[in-house]
Amino acid sequence: MTGTVADYALIGDCETAALVGRNGSIDWLCWPRFDSPACFAALLGMPANGHWIVSPTDNARTIRRYRPHTLILETTFKTNEGQVTLIDFMPARERFPRIVRMIRGDRGAVQMRMDLRLRFGYGRRSPSIATSGSRIIAIAGPDRLALYSSILTRTEGNDVVAAFTIQAGETVTFELAGVDVSQRKHSRNSPEVLLKKTESWWRHWTSRLAYRGPHADATERSLITLKALIYAPTGGIVAAPTTSMPETPGGSRNWDYRYCWLRDATFTLLGFIHAGYRNEARDWKNWLLHAAVRNPGRLRILYDVTGKTIHNEWKVSWLRGYRGAVPVRVGNAASKQLQLDIFGELADALYQAGIPRAKKPAFRLLVKLLNHLEKRWHRPDHGIWEVRGETRQFTHSKVMCWVAFDRAIRAAEEIGFTAPLRKWRAVRKEIHDSVCQSGFSARLGSFVQSYGSRKVDASLLLLPLVGFLPPQDPRIMGTVRLIEKRLVRQGFVMRSEKEKGHKREGAFLPCSFWLADYYDLAHRKKAARRSLRRLLRVRNDLGLLSEEYDPDRRSLTGNFPQALSHVALVNTIINLHTKIGPSRQRSSAGCRHWAL
Repeated sequence: MTGTVADYALIGDCETAALVGRNGSIDWLCWPRFDSPACFAALLGMPANGHWIVSPTDNARTIRRYRPHTLILETTFKTNEGQVTLIDFMPARERFPRIVRMIRGDRGAVQMRMDLRLRFGYGRRSPSIATSGSRIIAIAGPDRLALYSSILTRTEGNDVVAAFTIQAGETVTFELAGVDVSQRKHSRNSPEVLLKKTESWWRHWTSRLAYRGPHADATERSLITLKALIYAPTGGIVAAPTTSMPETPGGSRNWDYRYCWLRDATFTLLGFIHAGYRNEARDWKNWLLHAAVRNPGRLRILYDVTGKTIHNEWKVSWLRGYRGAVPVRVGNAASKQLQLDIFGELADALYQAGIPRAKKPAFRLLVKLLNHLEKRWHRPDHGIWEVRGETRQFTHSKVMCWVAFDRAIRAAEEIGFTAPLRKWRAVRKEIHDSVCQSGFSARLGSFVQSYGSRKVDASLLLLPLVGFLPPQDPRIMGTVRLIEKRLVRQGFVMRSEKEKGHKREGAFLPCSFWLADYYDLAHRKKAARRSLRRLLRVRNDLGLLSEEYDPDRRSLTGNFPQALSHVALVNTIINLHTKIGPSRQRSSAGCRHWAL
């Protein structure tokens, strides 16, 4: 059986990423980019669907860590006979992706095994194996990978295996790399050189961290994780490197998160900016512009890493799912939903990034977005949680429509661009009045999930964070009190109230960070810091967070690691320990914005 979510570590090269289990098994890898078909899919099936394990043959106690300031994973195995350390990393991408695995003998003599089981096409296609000089080549149609080894290996059918004993002071290395069959020679650095270069690359990147306050180590680890989830050629950031990790054990809400969500735009932009990573923020902004400018009138909630529309969602019938949770999905049908909040997210991101006079095309895009939104904001949509059912008049969606007009008006006023300000101000007021009248229940003393509903929703925590109403407004305070009563379990915030016919899911971790951000804005510092400490404790031993947390089982659930959870962690830490963090900047009309 595959490990728990928390048992996995992340390694990556900023174009794809692998999950490495505590037992030394790589159980998930999409090759050559995040949304490519997996060549190791044991995470969502069985070892027969592809994995690469390097581990002692005897039982071992395991300790693991990342090398300081890097994404280089070290897993130490202690047996009765000795101790070895497995060092896993992916060098920064050059021509081909590579995974390097180095086994260092620390003490005594330890018997080891290596089993490389490549299965292309999400665990379905076995490669043919051939030997070419010092390398073993696996070929399945257009997929070609080569294994380089410092020890003798052998083939067993479609697999490559090895058994060896490693003594103290010895090092054994394996490298899995892409192959260009048109090249007769494959230029390679030694694994030791690659390790030094990779460590230097990460240390140089982390040295740019501007935040030096409390929890700086957690901030850095989350930023390293976010950097690893950036598709470097375009600047797009995937929500997670995995698909179909269930929100509830054995459940069917299993979605493909290997794409880029516009909804995360402003959170991500401000997180990078306030942490000192303006280049990443600029690349993300440029990816947003590239994705949106193609067809502003048909803005989608998510795109692939290159900014292209995702057209299909299909089920991988031959995979039995993570611990039996089916179906396994590839693609995401939410890309076809109407989700009006993304207009506000995109407008806010462009505004926060700054639109100088030299960037008139960005403002022209805003004008086009608002021309479309003016005709559509009245419509029901699928909402922030991408409900797969009837559309509704979601309160959060309307608020984000208000944000779109508000930020465009601010940009025009501050920069002096010509714009139909009188019309925009009228629409902004109309939306605000609509939300306050139809999205608020006087009987409950709270805003509600959708017009006419009696349920609350954690997305309502965003109303003060985006500046729709101040945090001390009685309507906001009443909403937070009702959220605390109905949605908070053991200190963690659920997305929404349980629906009939569905299993109770875990707490959506970003929502818990949003509550801490609200406490901070409302000057409830002790509550904010207590919430942050609670959230920091649920990270796994390597500082990684998934999409959700199950307070009853005390386990991470959902796709892993989740970019938005780590963005929220970064933002909340900076909010609580700096004078003007992302939340204050976003919620206050007079705060500085940036010129990226």
